[in-house]
Amino acid sequence: MVHPANIQDRDGAKLVFKKVKGMFCRLALVWADGGYAGKLIGWVSTFFKCYVSLEIVRRCDDKKGFVVLPRRWVVERTFGWLGRYRRLSKDYEELTNSSETMAMIAMINLMLHRLKPG
Repeated sequence: MVHPANIQDRDGAKLVFKKVKGMFCRLALVWADGGYAGKLIGWVSTFFKCYVSLEIVRRCDDKKGFVVLPRRWVVERTFGWLGRYRRLSKDYEELTNSSETMAMIAMINLMLHRLKPG
């Protein structure tokens, strides 16, 4: 889901959860970074009636410099894949719906080429 930049990440996460509720029956665990900590964890457990849990992947404070966080690399890798598409490399779209559609088309293209190369 793409939303405007004037929406806080935690509020945008609520919009995403509201959109996917009931769509993915096997959804049980969602990983998020430290920016989503706080009241959102309790909101998710009450919204999904305890069958979906939100787990915050925290950075270790005793390590300095760049540290690969568990599961965080999956998100960064996906952003890297999407960055290869010229239409998504810059924000050319005027509407958030157009941006969301272009991201969906890029992911469909990516998955199709992974399922049937060539």
